[in-house]
Amino acid sequence: MTHPAAQPAAQPAAQPAAQPAATPAHGGHAAHAAAHAGVETAIQPCTGWHCSHLFYAFDRQRLAGLTLATRAEGIRQFRAALDPAGPHAPTRLQTWIVPGQKADFGVMVMDADPLKVDDVHQRLLAGPLGTALVPTYSFVSLTEVSEYVPTVEQYAARLVAEGEVADSPSYRAKVQGYSAREPAMRQARLEPELPPWPNVCFYPMNKKRKVGENWFMLPWSERSRLMAEHGASGMKFGGRVTQLITVSVGLDDWEWGVTLWARRPDWLKEIVYTMRFDEASARYAEFGPFYTGYVSTPEQVLAHCHLIERQG
Repeated sequence: MTHPAAQPAAQPAAQPAAQPAATPAHGGHAAHAAAHAGVETAIQPCTGWHCSHLFYAFDRQRLAGLTLATRAEGIRQFRAALDPAGPHAPTRLQTWIVPGQKADFGVMVMDADPLKVDDVHQRLLAGPLGTALVPTYSFVSLTEVSEYVPTVEQYAARLVAEGEVADSPSYRAKVQGYSAREPAMRQARLEPELPPWPNVCFYPMNKKRKVGENWFMLPWSERSRLMAEHGASGMKFGGRVTQLITVSVGLDDWEWGVTLWARRPDWLKEIVYTMRFDEASARYAEFGPFYTGYVSTPEQVLAHCHLIERQG
């Protein structure tokens, strides 16, 4: 397979590469290409990181067929592949124990380099345990700052719409506070830290395109209003639940991925249930499969799945 960064060999000067004839059909594309001719080509996004959610199950029959030496080396390489502080580790790496029959464990990986993200998956499959690993689900996305995160000006206008008096002391204090935290808030969406809370769930989602329920036919002002209501519901869980929304439009079968971390598992249920009553969800959202997990070390995954002896 050709590396994405590889470039074709240069053509000899006497034999320039053929170019398509200019036609009206190509005019718009040519103008667009010319406007971006100076932009650097790369597999890294302009802002933010690539993100993958990967889920696996162990094939117990194949595990039983491995020699003791192969199994021991496989366990060593498994630990190394999922070590968030290892020499080949991506910027963010988190491992989950997954209950039920959808998977035995999951991995969430983020980095600006998509090949470094996918390398975690490839190392798992290439190791001695690879023949006994069954990938059960994956989701590919990018971190982003949603268009519904208000600018300082939009936040100020929203305060007035909600009854604040423009330029009052209360108004100024709120606007200044939002202005101070906005840059960090946006950066946290593009290059997020993974919270240390132990309970997590992931699910993909779409916005509907049905007749009478087509999210993408609504004006931006109405979509923004609905998302503000939705966000207000989520803020009630501050300190108990935190979330990361990643975008998969054009990258995977669903449009967004939602990852939730909570201090307690019942709060995952509570926030999802509560927010489904918001019109943005109740009327316009479609949800994919849910994967529940418990944040764990590779060692804990191996012990939980009985590949090694449980300590203590």
